[in-house]
Amino acid sequence: MKQLFFTFMLLATLGMQAQTIFGKWENRDEKTNRVDSVIEVYEKDGKAYAKIIEITDENRQNAVCDKCSGKNKNKPILGMNILTGLKKDGDEWSGGKILDPKKGKEYKCFIKLENANKLKIRGYIGFSLLGRTAYWYRKDS
Repeated sequence: MKQLFFTFMLLATLGMQAQTIFGKWENRDEKTNRVDSVIEVYEKDGKAYAKIIEITDENRQNAVCDKCSGKNKNKPILGMNILTGLKKDGDEWSGGKILDPKKGKEYKCFIKLENANKLKIRGYIGFSLLGRTAYWYRKDS
């Protein structure tokens, strides 16, 4: 009976962990569907943040954000925080910003878990109707 209870608790815990925005996510190229980077979404002071922890293209390993302005200008993209200050609001996280290091542009954004392994990211200017949606896919451990 103890073993059955332990197994149930382990599966329940794993299921709850999979239902969170936090963890490692793969960003895929929209044209090729190949993974171009791995992003870690983490929590700090009750807010969600994300940083690039892996770049798959060996030629871009040392790339810098040359199109960025301010504190990110010419900083390495690898290790850069690209998602900042999102607060939980129901089933989505909003109120923060996302940085596109390829374009050097920062946008308002919200993110929402579509399912345990798919995260919707909506970046926009002004209203969320004027923007772009991308999806990140949970990285297998």
